[in-house]
This record gives sequence, C-alpha cells and structure tokens, in this order.
Amino acid sequence: MHKIQLNNVRVFTNHGCLHEEELIGSEYRVDLQVTANLSKSAVTDELLDTVDYVSLNAIIVEEMAVRSKLLEHVAQRILNRVFKEESLVLQAEVKVAKINPPIGGDVQSVVVIMSQDKK
Repeated sequence: MHKIQLNNVRVFTNHGCLHEEELIGSEYRVDLQVTANLSKSAVTDELLDTVDYVSLNAIIVEEMAVRSKLLEHVAQRILNRVFKEESLVLQAEVKVAKINPPIGGDVQSVVVIMSQDKK
C-alpha cells in the first residue's frame, strides 16, 4: 500500500464551544494521510488512476468552513467525505489542530487525531 499526505493545511474558522470562538474565530491546522494502492497510477501517469490531492484539500477546506463545537466532529466529517468521494482510499488519518486554544495556559495547539479504515 501507498500513502498520500497533505501537511499543514492552514484554515481560519470558528469552531469551538464558546460563543467568543464563534464570533472571533481562530487558526487551525489540518494534516491528512490516506492509504491507497497507487501502483496503477505510478505506471499510467493518469489522474483518474490515483487519489486526487486537490480533491482532498477541497474536502478539508470545505468541512473546516462548517462550524462545529468539537474538533472530533469536523474530523469525522472530513473522514466521511474522503471515503465517499475518493473510492481508492483504503484508510485515512486526519489531525485537526486548534492553534493557541483558549484554555487558560500557554499551549501551542490542541490536536484531535482520528483514523478510519474503509468500510
């Protein structure tokens, strides 16, 4: 099996449980890794034979734009769309990081990591 990674996709949006987070918004970072058989595309050199990372980036950006209270919720939506829209993906892992979270301390980020196999 082979992997494709999108690293450090940066998004400004308004996730969180606090009303202030909804109004002000904050910075997020998303990393996505998918596992697929890329043997065919390695030979054919055709986009139709691989997982389109432009599509993966669009999924991340679109799902991050939909407000969620919890990072787990948005991470699961990203995973759901990856499996729905990219049929070659066999496994995926997404990391959603909230940069400088408002948790009353000097914390660089809080990260939720979720992985899932194709059903």
